[in-house]
Amino acid sequence: MIEKNAIVKSVEEIQKGIFILKVESELSALEATPGQFCNIKVDDSLTPLLRRPFSICDVEGNIISFQFNIVGEGTKILSQKKKGDILNIIGPLGVGFNYSGNYENAIIIAGGIGAAPFPFLIEKIPNNKNIISFCGGRTKNDIISYKLKNVITSTDDGSEGFHGNVVELLESEIHKYDKAKTKIFACGPNPMLRALSKFTIENGYECEISTESVMACGFGICQGCNVEGVHSDRFLLVCKDGPVFNAEDVKL
Repeated sequence: MIEKNAIVKSVEEIQKGIFILKVESELSALEATPGQFCNIKVDDSLTPLLRRPFSICDVEGNIISFQFNIVGEGTKILSQKKKGDILNIIGPLGVGFNYSGNYENAIIIAGGIGAAPFPFLIEKIPNNKNIISFCGGRTKNDIISYKLKNVITSTDDGSEGFHGNVVELLESEIHKYDKAKTKIFACGPNPMLRALSKFTIENGYECEISTESVMACGFGICQGCNVEGVHSDRFLLVCKDGPVFNAEDVKL
């Protein structure tokens, strides 16, 4: 983990309300792992006071990308940054996905803005793996498939793809893939991850989930992002022990 200033290269609205921020930083010289995140100070003022955590969306040379939507003052400020602006960044932070192994099918489950870490993961998954991306949202406007592969969609209102949530979509499609040769990688809202964890544990699928939490510090000092561990006598910290966990290791 290091703290560095980064130069904004671009901020692009890739679809309504969804932005890709690209910054140039020495942070990318470190071997960041897909699923890790950075804490960004969005402004030099005291408002907002706390840094904002963002999954590393992609890394290309010295350029790091972050994907986000506007949910408050911090992300609104970030969406208005201009080329050449300076941002102070701490990272990479946390534990990322383990994409090694003997699996043949890499199934990605992305719920809305939970698609953010997967372009970087897809770049790192070996070329001999079969990648399938299941993307869900409330409506077709909530589907995010930026730099994903072999996308299958679902919407709660049936406006695009499968009519239902993304876990129900997975349940309808998973029979096509050999269980012993399949690994699932997921990121999205906690209710989605809770339902997915229940399904994968009950049916014996290997699954890693990237969890969400409010993070004040980003590296374990404030103890504010705790989650109950299954095999631990203590609460785990999303920012330090995660944000990526094996689905069977945490209670959401």
